[in-house]
Amino acid sequence: MTDFSLHPRLAADSHHVVDLPLCQVRLNDDRRFPWLVLIPRRAEIREVYELGADDQATMWQEATEAGRRLMAHHEGDKLNLATLGNQVAQLHLHVIVRHADDAAWPGPVWGQGTPQPYDDATLDTHLTALRDLLASSE
Repeated sequence: MTDFSLHPRLAADSHHVVDLPLCQVRLNDDRRFPWLVLIPRRAEIREVYELGADDQATMWQEATEAGRRLMAHHEGDKLNLATLGNQVAQLHLHVIVRHADDAAWPGPVWGQGTPQPYDDATLDTHLTALRDLLASSE
């Protein structure tokens, strides 16, 4: 994993939460949606099929467990899991809790409205809560 590097756009648009056995977990910088991004810490991976079978299984396990915990914490109506990569080719998996009254419902969150970044105080509080929430996933 020493060759892993985070794409600059992912680094700019999100905040580090925790490193799980395979994936780095990051908080997307848009407080309108409970939104994590999981990035497998493997060099030069663009597609899920480029991961070995064990890593594929681990990625989905980490994503679904993070999603389950995030859904329970935010009392969500639906969990969205997506790998798009149209703007950032590095493999990353979006884990987004949706609410029937959120700003983009029932459509996708991408391109809807203007992102609302976290302010410093809210970000620190939110990151601490997420680290506690995901701690036993490590």
